Amino acid sequence: MAQNIRNKRLDDIAAPTPQNTPASVSAPIGSLSKAPGVPTISEEAQVSMIQGKLGSLVGRSSGYVESLPPAVRRRILGLKGIQEKHAKLEAEFQAEILELEKKFLEKYKPLYETRAKVVAGKEEATDEDVAVGKEVTEDDEEEEEEEEEEEQTEAAKVKGIPEFWLTAMRNVLSLAEIITPADEAALGHLVDIRMSYLDTPGFKLEFEFEENEFFTNKVLTKTYYYQEEAGYGGDFIYDRAEGDKIEWKEDKDLTVRVETKKQRNKNTNQTRIVKKTVPQDSFFSFFSPPTVPDYEDDEAADAASDIDERLELDYQIGEDIKEKLIPRAVDWFTGEALAFEGEDDLEGDEFDDEDDFEDDDSEEEDEDDDEDDEEVGAGKKDQAECKQSVSVLDLLVVSFSLLLLLLVWSLRVCLRSELIIIYGINRLAARCRAH
Repeated sequence: MAQNIRNKRLDDIAAPTPQNTPASVSAPIGSLSKAPGVPTISEEAQVSMIQGKLGSLVGRSSGYVESLPPAVRRRILGLKGIQEKHAKLEAEFQAEILELEKKFLEKYKPLYETRAKVVAGKEEATDEDVAVGKEVTEDDEEEEEEEEEEEQTEAAKVKGIPEFWLTAMRNVLSLAEIITPADEAALGHLVDIRMSYLDTPGFKLEFEFEENEFFTNKVLTKTYYYQEEAGYGGDFIYDRAEGDKIEWKEDKDLTVRVETKKQRNKNTNQTRIVKKTVPQDSFFSFFSPPTVPDYEDDEAADAASDIDERLELDYQIGEDIKEKLIPRAVDWFTGEALAFEGEDDLEGDEFDDEDDFEDDDSEEEDEDDDEDDEEVGAGKKDQAECKQSVSVLDLLVVSFSLLLLLLVWSLRVCLRSELIIIYGINRLAARCRAH
C-alpha cells in the first residue's frame, strides 16, 4: 500500500529547480490550499488485510529448510522419524487412557444407579451417604437444625428430587443456551442421563424419561463416533454423531412451530387457512445432529457455510454432558460446580492485567493503545462466553496492526516533509527570479 502511494506521489515528480519552474506556477502548499495526506485506513480493514495475509502463508514453506546443506536436511529427516515414533507412543497412550476410563466407568455405574433411584424417588439416601454429604457441605448447621422438622414434613409429600436433571442442565452454560422455556416442561420428566463407551472409538449418551405428554420414547440416545486414526497429538478426532428419532405426540413437537396464514382466491374471493411448519430452536434438536457436507459439491458447501461451527458446538455439548454433567450432577444441581467452572478463566484475567500499557512519550500513542485495549477487551468478552482464552494469533494480529499504523504514520510524515522541501525550493526559485 505504501509502495503504491509512493509511485503515484513521488516517482513521477521531478525535483523543481530555478530552470524548470515557471514563475506562473504556484507553490504546491499555499495559504488557500490543503496539505495532501495519506488516505485513512480503518483499523478493521488493516486487521482484515493482515489476517488474510497470515492465512495465505499458513502451510507454505519459507524455503529455509530447503536452503540448508544436505547433511543438515538429513538430520532433520532423522528427527522426523523420531517424531513419528513419538506419535505412535502418543496413540498408544490415548488407547490405554480410553481403556482405563472404561474400567472406572464400570466402577462408577453402581453409584450412578443409586443416584438415579434417589432422584426418581425409588430409594431414600442412606444415613451413611447423608453423613458424608453433611461433612462436605458448607451450609450453616444451626439453620439446618431449625428447618429440619419442616423439611421432613415436606419430604413426605415430595417424591425423589423434582426437576433434578433440568436444574442441573440449566447450570451448564452450553446446555442452558439451547434449552428454551418450551423445552422445560418436557425436560422436567427426565429421570436419568447415562453414558457408555462403544466397542469402536466413541461413546453413547442415554436420556431416560418417565411417561409424558410430549413423546412416546422412554429413552433417547445420542451416539458420537471418533475416527479410527488418531489426531496430531494422539487424541481422538470427532467423526460424526447420530441421534434417535423422537416419536412426538400429536401437536407436541417442540422442534417446530405451526404458522397459519389466510389466503384469498382472486377469482372466487374465498379464503382458506394454510398451515405451515417452521423449525424453531429447541434442546431436542440435539437428537438431530448436523451432518458433514460434501465439500466437493460447491452448492452444498455454500449452503452449509456455518456447518463447521454447528458440528463443533454439537460435539462440545456432548463432551460437556459426558465429562461435566454426568460425573458431578449434584454439584450442577446445587450450582456449586459453577464456582469451579470460573477457574478456567483465570488465564484470561491475567491477560487483562498485562494489557494496560503506559507510554509517556506521546498522548496519541496512549490513545491508540486505549483503542487497541478496547478491541482486545471486546474480543475477550465474546471469548468468555465460549470459555476460551485469547489466542496467540489474536495477539499477533494486534501487534501487526500497531506496526502497520506506525508504518503509515511514518510514510505520512515523509510525504509531508518532501512536499515542504519542494515548496521551499519553489519559493527560493521565485525569489531568485525576482532578483
